[in-house]
Amino acid sequence: MAEPRSVDQLLLILGEIVDLERIAGLLGWDQQTMMPAGGASSRARQRATVALIAHERFVSDEVGRLLDECEAATCDEDYSSFARSLVRVARRHYDKERLVPKELAAEMSAAASSAHEAWVLAREQSDFERFLPSLETGLELRRRYVACFDEETHPYDHLLDDYEPGVTTADVQAIFAELREGLVPLVRDIREHGAEIDASMVHRTYPVGDQVALVEQLLESIGFENDSWRLDTVVHPFALRVGMGDIRITTRYFEDYLPAGIFGAMHEFGHGLYEAGVSPEFDRTPLERLSSLGLHESQSRLWENLVGRSRAFWEFAFPTLQKTFPTQFSDIDAEQFYRAINRVEPSLIRVEADEVTYNLHIIMRFELELALVDGSLAPEDLPAAWNERVDDYLGIDVPDDAHGVLQDPHWCFGFGYFPTYALGNLVAAQLWRRVGGDIPELADQIGVGEFEPLRAWLVENVHARGSTLTLSEALDTVVGEPLAARPYLDYLADKFGAIYGLTPSATA
Repeated sequence: MAEPRSVDQLLLILGEIVDLERIAGLLGWDQQTMMPAGGASSRARQRATVALIAHERFVSDEVGRLLDECEAATCDEDYSSFARSLVRVARRHYDKERLVPKELAAEMSAAASSAHEAWVLAREQSDFERFLPSLETGLELRRRYVACFDEETHPYDHLLDDYEPGVTTADVQAIFAELREGLVPLVRDIREHGAEIDASMVHRTYPVGDQVALVEQLLESIGFENDSWRLDTVVHPFALRVGMGDIRITTRYFEDYLPAGIFGAMHEFGHGLYEAGVSPEFDRTPLERLSSLGLHESQSRLWENLVGRSRAFWEFAFPTLQKTFPTQFSDIDAEQFYRAINRVEPSLIRVEADEVTYNLHIIMRFELELALVDGSLAPEDLPAAWNERVDDYLGIDVPDDAHGVLQDPHWCFGFGYFPTYALGNLVAAQLWRRVGGDIPELADQIGVGEFEPLRAWLVENVHARGSTLTLSEALDTVVGEPLAARPYLDYLADKFGAIYGLTPSATA
């Protein structure tokens, strides 16, 4: 066992640091949901101050000394023990953050906050030039950040490592190549040989107030808890854990496009459920943080797509939908709606893309990020490069910046995040195959609104572990195989082959 006093001292300091990080997150949530636009500059300074205090406290010599003591005392403990996991995860973050000057940490936090406000205005006006200075500043700060580390590796590796430890740029390039090889012929087969699907009903008029009521009912049925969760409306949906018993999720609504609100909410519910399911033992420690964003993203994609866009889910949920919108669905049945929400059609907006073309959006963004980071693409040329890739990958024209390069806020906060969305899809399929083996009656349970068995399986096998495992360790432990594209490609081929009549039969 570790020396109790050393562990207690380390826990005390790490608890304060986690508190500061959660305060920073709450400031960010407020900025995106409730803060008046005039508070942007003050909020940037506030977030920079909190980030600076947290960074200085964490990289202190005292934390280093305590880590050394705890490391020596826990080396013989089981790899998965609380104390050894705590020291291992804290050490990894400590060694990396120790190399980053405190001034740079504060600058990056302030720049991210300011960039978000610039992005909101630029997107509203569909004017990339308004966002360009923020993008240039953020890119320069990230290059300074990368310069703090080993120069022999690919510069993008250090950015990717912040979100997906142990995964390299070369790893992503290889698995994305496999994805492309599987997706392109499937998209072609659907376009050339697939049956026609009428999706016009999702574009009828749906008053936002009624959509909110519908989403609240659906979320409560799958596990949203009113006494510890909150749902808000934002420009770009996200989820946040402020602390135990305080999960914030968001979505957005369009009167002429029903799926946005429903599936945005189910996506963020998946993130929130992961945060809520972390073991209480890990509260106020680095173990409550996400270590693998791909694993975290697998939970949002699982609930959005493998549950939310399944036939079984709408066997259960369609009566609620029809009751909320009786006029709009007077001539539509559950099967028609299921097919409509799974229609494959290249589109401009990533978060509204179908399952088959979604990863093409991610591959495109990954390639653009690499070019920005290595300097082969100048920031001012990003819109043209974006539009060219949309044409190459999806075969559609981009009408303006709001529907193109300005649709996502991620480049306000840095680079290296986007690949994890596609990795999350792959992991979701691998987990889904495993949970289906452990719970053979899963589809029947979903069809009658019984979600507790699925939630319990996810908590036990994924959520409760917090950040004790990397992505590769989690996959090895839970599904017994490394990250792979084949299960996801097989899932898509079966589901959409059945929907489009490309295969005799399949279950979705």
